[in-house]
Amino acid sequence: MTDRKQTKDDARRRAPAAKAAREPDAPAAAATVSALDDEMAAVAAERDQYLDHLRRLQAEFDNYRKRVQRDSEELRLRAAEAVVVSLLPVVDNMGRALDAAARHEEGQLIAGLELVAGQLRGALEGHGLDEVEVDAGTLFDPTVHEAVLTQPSDKYDEGTVLQVLERGYLLHGSLLRPARVIVAS
Repeated sequence: MTDRKQTKDDARRRAPAAKAAREPDAPAAAATVSALDDEMAAVAAERDQYLDHLRRLQAEFDNYRKRVQRDSEELRLRAAEAVVVSLLPVVDNMGRALDAAARHEEGQLIAGLELVAGQLRGALEGHGLDEVEVDAGTLFDPTVHEAVLTQPSDKYDEGTVLQVLERGYLLHGSLLRPARVIVAS
């Protein structure tokens, strides 16, 4: 039994030393906590700095997007204004032609309509509009012509335009509307 008593005594003596080994001393623990607090504060400050930078970039991008939309709309309106201003003389001359028609002056009516048509063509050409060249006897080109009908013909070969129903137009070199034609079959 002495061995047992001695073992208990040894365990009691070792317990405070083991407890002290498990628990760090107070000043060292305080220093570690202080260092962790400082590191956490530095990380939080860095996070706040990045967040602030991100918010500023987001605001700059929103402002840029709004400015681009505003400038685009302004450009569109100025372009529309230029087209309308170039068409105003056509509107004026159309009014004059209608006045002449009301007075039954056929010669002046035809001359007025020819003047208006010429002005309108000139105004539209000034904005980049070109007519697709097609006449009867022209070879059908599916890239700029649209075949509405086909008819047999003794005068023209198959695949040749017989009649132009509606003129086609190019705007700045791109097809705006194909010419609608009747093609020989």
